[in-house]
Amino acid sequence: MTKSELTCEVKKLALNAGFEKVGIAVAGPSSDGVRLQEWLKKDFHGEMAWMAKDPEKRSDPTKVFPGVKSILVVAKNYYVPILHLHGTGKISRYAWGDDYHDVVGKKLKLLLGQIKELDSSIDGRCCIDTAPIMEKYWAVRAGVGWQGKHSNVISRDLGSWLFLGEILLNVDLEPDQPHADYCGTCDRCIRACPTDAIVSPYVVDSRKCISYATIEYRGQDLSPWKDSDFHNWIYGCDICQDVCPWNEKFSTPTSEKSFEPRLENINQHPEDLSEMSHEDFKKRFSKSAVKRTKFSGFVRNVRQLLSGKHSTGGD
Repeated sequence: MTKSELTCEVKKLALNAGFEKVGIAVAGPSSDGVRLQEWLKKDFHGEMAWMAKDPEKRSDPTKVFPGVKSILVVAKNYYVPILHLHGTGKISRYAWGDDYHDVVGKKLKLLLGQIKELDSSIDGRCCIDTAPIMEKYWAVRAGVGWQGKHSNVISRDLGSWLFLGEILLNVDLEPDQPHADYCGTCDRCIRACPTDAIVSPYVVDSRKCISYATIEYRGQDLSPWKDSDFHNWIYGCDICQDVCPWNEKFSTPTSEKSFEPRLENINQHPEDLSEMSHEDFKKRFSKSAVKRTKFSGFVRNVRQLLSGKHSTGGD
């Protein structure tokens, strides 16, 4: 099988596996490594210590999977056209259904198995956002989309409601052209962020981000954000994506049943959520990304909303 034929077959398998976007990049050290180092030096990662662990490895996939020659990047659409209601505790769209780590991870493993069947000498490693790899950078290099000013990857035909996944392969495949940036002069996401977390185009200070505060931050005291408007978010935040014109024009409902929202994950009254027990939390958010914030963090978010500190905004 020629290089061109193998590339074509690999892409066909990826699309048949249910991924809407697929692209290929030549593996090597990332040119964004310097930007990562600068971002870390400014402590923009906050308490996410894992971001600062082995930054050299994070910016070089050859240190993650020795022998890697090509990076297959895929994207899975998760958009569901349901709006949050005013006055309810809001959970980010990506966490409405089953945990994407499980759904995308399973698809990636099956896809890698199918790719290996094309040639017995092929080997690879599957990655999602828990792996030390700069997946947004590689999505751009593989032509899947461009990194918007809010830092999320945007596709011209699907918008930014995308989960990314990568397979590091030890075989040479034909690379795609890196994607051009189509944000232009638009700065809606920057202006819409209520906490000014997008400190400059393409740069997010996580410590100011509502998603960071409601998910990654482990402290019980949310007073550092007391002057901010959380717009009723109790897990994550979609504001910068909601206002993006590419999403307004091109968002398409997902075909993935696993991402369909659980009723308990949308438009729930915070008073009801505040009475939740630890066992209730585990049952309600089993196999859901919401479990990342842990019971203590989730209840903290709900109680802070009820206190009135973060509830002045809404759709």
